[in-house]
Amino acid sequence: GKQHEQIQIESNATGYSYETLFSRFLNQFLTEIEVEDPYIRSHHQIYNFLRFCELVVKSKAPVKEIRLLTGSDENPELQSQQHDKLGQLSESLQKHNIKLTIKYSDTLHDREIRFDTGWVVKIGRGLDIYKAAESKFSIGFCDFDLRPCHQTTIDIFNRKYMKDSVDTAEDTV
Repeated sequence: GKQHEQIQIESNATGYSYETLFSRFLNQFLTEIEVEDPYIRSHHQIYNFLRFCELVVKSKAPVKEIRLLTGSDENPELQSQQHDKLGQLSESLQKHNIKLTIKYSDTLHDREIRFDTGWVVKIGRGLDIYKAAESKFSIGFCDFDLRPCHQTTIDIFNRKYMKDSVDTAEDTV
């Protein structure tokens, strides 16, 4: 397929559930996913990451490990809540034979998801692309294909194509 694709999500656009965005990368060759996002901290951000993990579990892709690199809250109480919630998610993933490795970094800026099949998905806003639902009983609260999004850009490319061109350049040195 194409080596590079860009998706522009306009403000309030719908039709961009994680399933819609990511399911094509969840194939039978996928064993490892790296999620780099400085903001998997607050309640709704951790729920977004949980939703992404649920998609991976549901997909039947033979994923053995998900590695999360994220930032840590400065506030010790919030930090402890973040670690607790991610710990619960880790235990839950283990029941599905997926190991969740969590590392914290203060210098993280990039928001990207790397699949060990070579695909890289860079999202301007990371996993946090959805606006809050109008209420807990409004359309789009449960089904994220119906949830309005924030404006963001998604870049999709395959590292294997990129790497080949880099390797060739290095060989000539």
